[in-house]
This record gives sequence, structure tokens and C-alpha cells, in this order.
Amino acid sequence: MTQLPAIEPECFDEAIASKLQQGDATQPRILILYGSVRERSYSRFAAEEAGRLLTEMGAEVKIFNPSGLPLPDDAPESHPKVLELRDLVRWCDGMVWSSPERHGAMSSVMKAQIDWIPLSEGAVRPSQGKTLAVMQVSGGSQSFNTVNQMRILGRWMRMFTIPNQSSVPKAWQEFDDEGHMKPSAWYDRIVDVTEELFKITLLLKGHTAFLADRYSERKESHQALSERVNQEKI
Repeated sequence: MTQLPAIEPECFDEAIASKLQQGDATQPRILILYGSVRERSYSRFAAEEAGRLLTEMGAEVKIFNPSGLPLPDDAPESHPKVLELRDLVRWCDGMVWSSPERHGAMSSVMKAQIDWIPLSEGAVRPSQGKTLAVMQVSGGSQSFNTVNQMRILGRWMRMFTIPNQSSVPKAWQEFDDEGHMKPSAWYDRIVDVTEELFKITLLLKGHTAFLADRYSERKESHQALSERVNQEKI
């Protein structure tokens, strides 16, 4: 575990997949979004730490770089960064959102990424049925404003947001020069969050379409079909 120096190997469960794997034997695919484009970005460091942990557990991980993503509605949907983000959202089974807290809220960089994810493609939201873990970093004392906001957004986007979450206070002192998180209770919480996300994603994988199927949407689709089929021919 050369990439996870803060982990105690005897306490790390490397066999989650074999314990929980069900019908869908493919790796769970996790997309990670972070909310700062600074060179030394602690939300990115936390995101990369989560990515290393999830990879070690057996997930296929992709991290989206938000640098160059335009403001929502300030560019066409054909913009390359918008297309990249939306393709990754369709690709993944679950997500991690990691944002700094700025002025008591998530960063504009984080919100812009979420706002570019469409609420519908046809009758289905591309985020619908996917799992979500939320994390935040703060420059001062611990806060939960940002993770609480992201939970609301996750619910609005019909995602299964896991109960656990991470909030790292005074993040500037929690990472080494290479961007790796130092051993601490805050690091242990990120391990807990990624482990829970991995487990729940495995449990839901292959069933998300069924679990996200809604009576109201089936009814609406049936009515639309009936109206189309029963139109009087002119």
C-alpha cells in the first residue's frame, strides 16, 4: 500500500468486493468532482485521497478536472469540458463530491459542475439512481454547511447519498507537501466514507434502474404513449 501510507493494513478491508459482489461482476465506476482549481487545492487533495482508497478497494475511478469548465449558460452544451463532464456522469455508478467551504457555502467551481449536469435526458436524469458521498474542507474550524448543501442537491438529482460524510477543518495542516493526507481522525473518516460508498454502490449496482423506477413517471409515459397512438388521423 505504497500509495496509502496512513493506512494500517491489518485494519483495511481489501475483500469488500468478494463479500458483497452480486449479479453485476464489473468494477463499480466512481466519478470524483472537486471544487477548487488552485495549484494547492485541499479539496482536490481530499478527492485524490478518496480516489486512491477506492482504487485500492477495487473501484474504477476517474477524477474530473474542472479547470476550463465555463460558467453554466455561458457556453453551448457542445463545449468540450461540458461534454467530458456529462459523459463521465453517464459512465459512473457513483460519485464523490469534494468542495471547500467559501463564505459558508460550497464553492462556485463545485456548483458550476453540478449545474452542468442535466436534470433530464429524455425522461430520466443521468444522475438518477447513482450513489453519492459528500466531503468538504475548511480553512478554519469544522463546519457542515457545504456537505449539507450538497446533500440537498444529491437528493434533488435523485441520487442515493450515503449517510456518512467527511468535513476536514484546518485543511492546510492535514496534508503533506506531496498532497497526501497525514494520519489523523479526519483521515480515518475519509476511509470510512469511501468504504461505505464502495459497499453501497456494490449493493445497488445492477439494480439502480429498478430502484429509480417511479410510478408517476410510468404513468406519465403511458399517458403520452396513449395520446400518440390514439391520435385521430387527419
